[in-house]
Amino acid sequence: MSAGRSLAALLAGLAALGLAVRLGDWQASYLAAWLGLLALPLGALPLAAGLDALAPRGFLSLRPSLRRCLGLMPVAALLALPLVGVVPALYPFAGGTPAATPLAEIWLTTPFFAARIVAALALWVWLCLRVAAGRGPVALVLGLHAVLATLVSFDLVTALDPRLGSSLIGLLMMVAWSGAALAAALLVLPPGKRPEAGLLPLALLLAAWVFLHFVQFLVVWSANLPAEVSWYLARGGLLGRALSVAGGAVAVFAALLTLRPGPWTTRVLAGLALVVHGAEMAWLVTPASRGAFVVTGQDGLAGFAVACLALGLASHPALRHPARLAPERPA
Repeated sequence: MSAGRSLAALLAGLAALGLAVRLGDWQASYLAAWLGLLALPLGALPLAAGLDALAPRGFLSLRPSLRRCLGLMPVAALLALPLVGVVPALYPFAGGTPAATPLAEIWLTTPFFAARIVAALALWVWLCLRVAAGRGPVALVLGLHAVLATLVSFDLVTALDPRLGSSLIGLLMMVAWSGAALAAALLVLPPGKRPEAGLLPLALLLAAWVFLHFVQFLVVWSANLPAEVSWYLARGGLLGRALSVAGGAVAVFAALLTLRPGPWTTRVLAGLALVVHGAEMAWLVTPASRGAFVVTGQDGLAGFAVACLALGLASHPALRHPARLAPERPA
């Protein structure tokens, strides 16, 4: 991207963000949009590391696209800065809500919360640098990523609305992030590359994602847990049910598509999966402050702002590719 277009994208993003701030109630919208961006590098991280280790030649065509997703990690870390000042507006623990346990009194404090997020983002940038450069060890990358994703998912998502105390949230977020990253990688493949190589992994990720959501919902509903049930009721309504049906339909479509794969249909599936996972971030985040899953103008403005800012910042030479700092390992 030329310098002029990069500057235009940055200005458009700042203008959209400024308008969202002006309208108010933008914090949850920005967090949801930022989590959608964060999904691309964090979802690509275990995919790139795992596929390189298990089947380096079978998924060779996907490696450049996954590396492009990894290159967004420094950008995502930089775009987390606006969230630092809005923690009291988003999280009950920062607004004076009493802690439920003695451990929560220590864990859920604003300085410790901010320090954990900064440390996690810094470690993720380092991990993305290593994986983009073809360095391991894979066990270290995957293990550290799993620990970080579990802790950060609790901090960023569960702490928004403590009514749901789910131990599955970390795994659920990791699967959703990887599904979104793989879908994005398939969409940006060059015209000469066939995306069918990523169809089966995407179908498996979508199936695992639907299964985890179903198990979590089944446990909450069958156990008749009032607080957890109210968490789901806040995310129900017409839009919530439509998103559930759409997610299941996309997973079924992916499974059927594996029988007769094709480049065009695979790209359609990837686009649908990316939209569903992006909407999922809003479904998880925004009802905590609104009491229901609704779409507002601030959601659109925040999404547009994050997309434009990421596009503009990703074109900067210092942030363009983490692999600039180290050569890629030969296949």
